[in-house]
Amino acid sequence: MKLHSQSFPDQGVIPESNAFGRIDPQARVALAGNRNPHLAWSDVPEGTRSFVVLCVDSDVPSQPDDVNQPGREVPADLPRTDFFHWVLVDVAADARSIEEGSYSDGITPRGKAGPMALDGTRQGLNDFTSWFASDRDMNGDYFGYDGPCPPWNDALVHRYVFTVYALDVAELSVTGRFDGPRVREAMQGHILAQASVTGTYTLNPRLHAL
Repeated sequence: MKLHSQSFPDQGVIPESNAFGRIDPQARVALAGNRNPHLAWSDVPEGTRSFVVLCVDSDVPSQPDDVNQPGREVPADLPRTDFFHWVLVDVAADARSIEEGSYSDGITPRGKAGPMALDGTRQGLNDFTSWFASDRDMNGDYFGYDGPCPPWNDALVHRYVFTVYALDVAELSVTGRFDGPRVREAMQGHILAQASVTGTYTLNPRLHAL
């Protein structure tokens, strides 16, 4: 399989229009466009009955001590963990693209509705659900796509990997309020092929200026 995006080149910078947060000189971070990027795939294997789309940032700090703390910087060598930004399943077997902004166009406080979505697809919970769990104004169930918003003081530029998986099942065996890890587990033994494209993003002004 091959995958590309018209929204950003592979290994290129993700635009603010596809991000959750952008740099703000006064407040450090402001809300951004939060449009899901365009994705298109080809060379699909025979026997494909559906697709899954995941977006994962594997550069999220494993310890929150220094995150967004004035006068401190999250060290680049801190151990990192996964953060799911998009969990989409049951994409039709004849689909070959997803248009920019079709699943997310702007930020929805407390999260977009789900799991049912466009054209019979289902969207899982992304990890903003847990990130905002203790925020009185933003807590809720965040279904579908919500874009990059890394710590504004992280010394590491984050990488966001969008992967499309071709599966041999028409409907993935996940129900209710499912998340990225559950989808990964349910896909085991059903993946015929996969392809990825990676975008980068930072809210650290020091890195942004390089």
